[in-house]
Amino acid sequence: MTDDHKSLPGLLAPESGLHRLADQLAERFTGVFARETIDRYVFESYTALARTAKVTTHLPVLAGRFATERLTALAQAKGAIASDVCEVLFVCVQNAGRSQMAAGLLAHHGGGRVHVRSAGSQPAASIDNSVVEAMTEVGIDITAEFPKPLTDDVVRAADIVVTMGCGDACPVYPRKRYLDWQVRDPAGLSLGEVRAIRTDIDTRVRALLAELHPAAAPA
Repeated sequence: MTDDHKSLPGLLAPESGLHRLADQLAERFTGVFARETIDRYVFESYTALARTAKVTTHLPVLAGRFATERLTALAQAKGAIASDVCEVLFVCVQNAGRSQMAAGLLAHHGGGRVHVRSAGSQPAASIDNSVVEAMTEVGIDITAEFPKPLTDDVVRAADIVVTMGCGDACPVYPRKRYLDWQVRDPAGLSLGEVRAIRTDIDTRVRALLAELHPAAAPA
């Protein structure tokens, strides 16, 4: 373990688990990334999530998912991993409401025809309970999802970046399409109000999918 890793805040006692995760990812990304890059992404991902986590029991597991997603995105941006579907990134402030609903709805309606990620410019500790409930009502389970910080790698991998109230936090790169959806923030609202926001986002998601895949858009 490097001196940098020793000084990471929130790194209570997961070193062995994080090193095992790095071993697994090093094997998965053999020939794509150097081991130093794998180690850095694993420990950075853990630390980023630890800043807002209220419960750390499952933090190493979530950090593994986050690091895997970031490394995959970086590999796609570098052209080391091919992606044959449109990559869509939804960004809001906390990644606890609007962007999570949009990602869940597009993944659901897209049926594998798009790949979806979401992130937050200032991620919360967890997804809003009312958002989880509203999504469950339409048959979409997002209980395994979690707020993730916005990182440069996922932006670089995206073909379309949809911002939802995060201002100028998202970096802008050429040859990417940027959309800004003016959608109400569900934080602190009643379930009925969150349902209305879900309907608004669903309409926008369906329109985007119809544009990307006209013949296969949901009715």
